[in-house]
Amino acid sequence: MKIFFSVGEPSGDLHGANLIRAFQRRHSDWEYVGYGGPRMAAAGCTLHADLTQLAVMWIARVLVNLHKFIGLLIQADRYFRDERPDAVVMIDYPGFNWWIARRAKARGIPVIYYGTPQVWAWASHRVKKMQRFVDHVLCKLPFEEPWFRERGCNATYVGHPYFDELRNRTLDEQFVAELAKDARPLVTILPGSRTQEVELNTQSFLKAARLIAEQVPDARFAVAAFKESQAETIRKFVSEAGVKAEVYVGRTPELIHSAACCLACSGSVSLELLYHAKPSVILYQISRFGFIVQERYRRVRYITLVNLLTAKEIATPRPAHLYDANDPADAHALLPEYLTRTDKSAQLAAHCIEWLTDADARWRRVAALRLLRDQHAGGGASERAAEYITNVLASHEGGSVTAGKIPPPHILQRGAKQRRNASPLNTAI
Repeated sequence: MKIFFSVGEPSGDLHGANLIRAFQRRHSDWEYVGYGGPRMAAAGCTLHADLTQLAVMWIARVLVNLHKFIGLLIQADRYFRDERPDAVVMIDYPGFNWWIARRAKARGIPVIYYGTPQVWAWASHRVKKMQRFVDHVLCKLPFEEPWFRERGCNATYVGHPYFDELRNRTLDEQFVAELAKDARPLVTILPGSRTQEVELNTQSFLKAARLIAEQVPDARFAVAAFKESQAETIRKFVSEAGVKAEVYVGRTPELIHSAACCLACSGSVSLELLYHAKPSVILYQISRFGFIVQERYRRVRYITLVNLLTAKEIATPRPAHLYDANDPADAHALLPEYLTRTDKSAQLAAHCIEWLTDADARWRRVAALRLLRDQHAGGGASERAAEYITNVLASHEGGSVTAGKIPPPHILQRGAKQRRNASPLNTAI
């Protein structure tokens, strides 16, 4: 079998690599090709291009790189025509992947979306593309399966693959020990993996760090950078802000593990914060135009996945809801979040100051995060997805589906109903 991947985000590169390794444990002779990143290449995928280098945001950046996307689409279509892979597996990155799905479907190749785009949050009309171009929808979050099924998609909940990575990750114990030599509480700053996120969020985080230092003089600060070019930008911001903070590259897991609390950009890192049960506050700084767009088009109450996992209702009316620490309806949200175009450094600092100065408040938050983690972070998504896709390919080849591996549809639906009834999201959408 030959599987073509299309993956464009750094987080998707991670999930793609783990999925490939799950395949390899079952099939030593399968081949993996396509678009991905360095982690997938290390796992054994033959990359036609490193698509993670084009992890851009907003329409202007897309237009600047449009010729590159068109070239990659043409290249993929030729490959589908000439080599005919047995399946196309896509992970996130919807702007480009819808076109990949369209071309694969036209060539009669099964299309599997593993780690679906959050169309339920921003653009529910895009579910029509899922209906037309995607044969199998493998969902990361428990409320996604019923949402997609109710809209005519062949959806199955397999779990969030990020928890597989977290469960298998090994920390650098020597680096952790070095951090532990300093008994002062560590506040870890996580400005995001995209360069645009770093540019937009870091200065607000550093303003908050300065406010924290005024109230908690023994607090120390560390910033986790995704790559060296971003670290240079962050060091410039640190110097301008007059904040004493160390900047590290490739040390995110250790810095989260060692932190007393965190300041983080919205994204999949919230699941890592949940896994480590770290009291954290979330920021996503956007432009005035971006704020107007989200206010009009965002369809979910929260921007943070962890908060959606605790919500009784995930839908939001117009204009879109913004988290309010003083609103009793938001009391369940374990990671205070600020999607904003204004300066929220004072609010960010206030949460961290409470956790650093009130031991009871901090441990109540830790206990609540641990309880939610135990409910959702069991792992196994990569194995379930690999088994599902294996059986899809077996059925396409005329082979028999292994009994007991992937249940028949009526059992899947019954299991989905049981999961919904057992989930705090049972009233969602």
